[in-house]
Formats: sequence, C-alpha cells, structure tokens
Amino acid sequence: MEPPFRCLSHLVEALSEGILSLLDKPFALFGHSLGSLVTFELARHLRAKHQVRPVRMFVSAGRAPQIPHQGMPIHNLPEREFLSEVHSLNGTSAELLNQQELMDIVLPSLRADFALYESYRYLPGPPLNFPISTFGGLSDQKVSRTDLEAWRVQTSESFSIRMFPGDHFFLRTAQPLLLRALSRELR
Repeated sequence: MEPPFRCLSHLVEALSEGILSLLDKPFALFGHSLGSLVTFELARHLRAKHQVRPVRMFVSAGRAPQIPHQGMPIHNLPEREFLSEVHSLNGTSAELLNQQELMDIVLPSLRADFALYESYRYLPGPPLNFPISTFGGLSDQKVSRTDLEAWRVQTSESFSIRMFPGDHFFLRTAQPLLLRALSRELR
C-alpha cells in the first residue's frame, strides 16, 4: 500500500538503506530490464556513499545506461493504450491485463516503473571496479546485443555477454540456462 517510487535516486536510497546491513559479506547484484538501471545506480551509490561493492553485477535485458530511452514515453498514455503497450512487450498476459480489479491495484506501480525508466538521465562517472555480466534474449525487439555490449565501458574489470533463446522475458523461458550461467559466473 506504499506509494510507488517516481524518482530513481529516491528508490536507490531506500534500497541502499534496506540492504546495507546485509553487505558485510560478498554479494552480487542482478537487474532485469528497468532493474538493470536500478542495479547500476545502486552500485554507484553503494560505492560513493558506503565504500562497498558487489563481487559482480548482472544485467539482464537492459540497455547500457549511457544509451538514452528510445521511443515515445508511454507511462502517461490513457489506460487502454498504456495496457496495450505493456501487452506488446510480451511480459504480461492479456488475460491478466483484462482483470480490471487487479489492474486497479497494479496500474499505479506499473506506470511508475515506466516513468522511472523513461525519465532516467545518465550522468557520466568513473567505471565500476567490479565485473559486469550481461544477458539478453536473441529475439528481444527492445534491447539488442549492441545495447548490451555498450555496458563494457561501465567497468574497469572483466565483462561478458551471453545471449539466450527468447525475447525480452527470456529469463522465464530460458530460466535453467540463465541460472547455470549465473552459477558459473559466481564461482
């Protein structure tokens, strides 16, 4: 019942406060889609404010932060058009989107997520000092291999890219492959 975050820096600050006490042992960060930007900014925040860093950052189906949002913003579209755009991403079934009672509950958070992504502005800074691994879907129409490859400049350490069968939500359809890759990278 909390109001959704509409400002990425406020979200990152809240996340940092929420996890800081757990960061006294090795940890990794994983972000998918919008989560990749959240993870990136959280890593930058943890480095700058608390001098802690993950052993590795995993980015899944997210453009590198220096690549601006492309396309028309959708977060303020009328409900029907907004839900049609969400459905076109292939991450939410039409059956679920057509349940009005559920949409009344979820819609404000969903719009806020898109607003966070669409309003994000990258500020250049020094590269991160830990490895970055990127993952993408071979059939993703929103995030290309080139978009993922662009993460390379965000680290002074090792970088890897791995493509999986599937679209933007390959993490569901290729889950066993993704989990094996995560496990290998963390070893």
